[in-house]
Amino acid sequence: MNTISSYSPIHVVGGGLAGSEAAWQIASSGVPVILHEMRGVRGTDAHKTDGLAELVCSNSFRSDDATSNAVGVIHAEMRMAGSLIMAAADRCQVPAGGALAVDRDGFSEAVTKAVHDHPLITVVREEITGLPPRDWDLAIVATGPLTAPSLASAIQTETGEDSLAFFDAIAPIVYRESIDMDICWYQSRYDKVGPGGTGKDYINCPMDEAQYNAFVDALISGDTVGFKEWEGTPYFDGCLPIEVMAERGRETLRHGPMKPMGLTNAHNPTVKAYAVVQLRQDNALGTLYNMVGFQTKLKYGAQADIFRMIPGLENAEFARLGGLHRNTYINSPTLLDPSLTLKSRPGLRFAGQITGCEGYVESASVGLLAGRFAAAERKGEAISLPPATTALGSLLGHITGGHLVTDEEPGKRSFQPMNINFGLFPELQPGSIVKPEGVKRFRGKDKTIMKRQLIARRALADCAAWLGQESTLAESA
Repeated sequence: MNTISSYSPIHVVGGGLAGSEAAWQIASSGVPVILHEMRGVRGTDAHKTDGLAELVCSNSFRSDDATSNAVGVIHAEMRMAGSLIMAAADRCQVPAGGALAVDRDGFSEAVTKAVHDHPLITVVREEITGLPPRDWDLAIVATGPLTAPSLASAIQTETGEDSLAFFDAIAPIVYRESIDMDICWYQSRYDKVGPGGTGKDYINCPMDEAQYNAFVDALISGDTVGFKEWEGTPYFDGCLPIEVMAERGRETLRHGPMKPMGLTNAHNPTVKAYAVVQLRQDNALGTLYNMVGFQTKLKYGAQADIFRMIPGLENAEFARLGGLHRNTYINSPTLLDPSLTLKSRPGLRFAGQITGCEGYVESASVGLLAGRFAAAERKGEAISLPPATTALGSLLGHITGGHLVTDEEPGKRSFQPMNINFGLFPELQPGSIVKPEGVKRFRGKDKTIMKRQLIARRALADCAAWLGQESTLAESA
């Protein structure tokens, strides 16, 4: 080891954003770390260098607005917690308006230097082909969406064949409050009452024939994203992109995910819809709804425009847009406890995108939490979970139990990766949103903005309290 410590080292597998952040948090607490990174010995199809925390896609960390944007809130919380990733991003920032974008080479170099220079971190360049051996005692797997096949196979052996997904088939997710319920209605097909259901478990958006045909035309002509060569052919388990189904015949969708059978429009019971788009509750809080069967390779701009053609979704706000791509992740709500520990292997944690979070910042934030939890365990301290009202806590809650299991998509298919968004936060206390003095009309976007500002303010104050910091830190972040 680089320095003397009274604690045995914690091993971290993977030197991406999550692994680097986990190692930094552990070392910052006075516990030594051995960080194992495969690149330098064996490369991947996406990475170009052997630098730690290499950004392989965008160089943007997205919005840095901590007053009314969920991503900005998690930025601020990570800064409060002494995040290496956020410190490096701030030092390597390039102009990007209200977003935090970085010089990708400078960012990786900054993280690499900080990790190598820390006296309690040792970087070992080697491929870990199986799960960390039990004599490592405490370890974190943070290998990301490009986990090596041998390690992925070992994870499957430990956790079960159906516990690991290799491709995401992601449908868009809509904020419940942005759906027009004067057009849409609640109803399960044929009023079926499933386990935990009421017979009104879906939000239904009706289409007449002209609206349906216009929608199909837009899908077929929409701009799509091509697959990278290393992604292979991702169509699996019948999860065809919605636009591919539309191309297979004009009536395909209305006999598939958009079939109108078993549904009666509560606003106009005598008129049968030609097609129906169904949205299913996606989280336990009931703030997010998933567009059933709408996985897609449409580009983001095209998705928003086309999906707002659906009656009732004209003003829809999306917590997440759809996609279909390579992403190795585990069924975390089933496999991990609230401290990110594998239930079948005490002492072994997972962090980063492999846990089912999406995005650079989210991946690093889960690494931050895993590192803090592991360090506390090594030091014999009680593990303190972040409050559910914080961005860190809400993302952790999604990963370890915030999803819903359904009859239609049991097991791992009911849990999918998620970016941080306000739909993951607990609702405000009733009466929190008060119309400003002197304002005559207060609804719609103005009310939504105030709601998000209040959630952000609460999150930062609660995070500061969790970290034992003065509340002024939250107010100034």
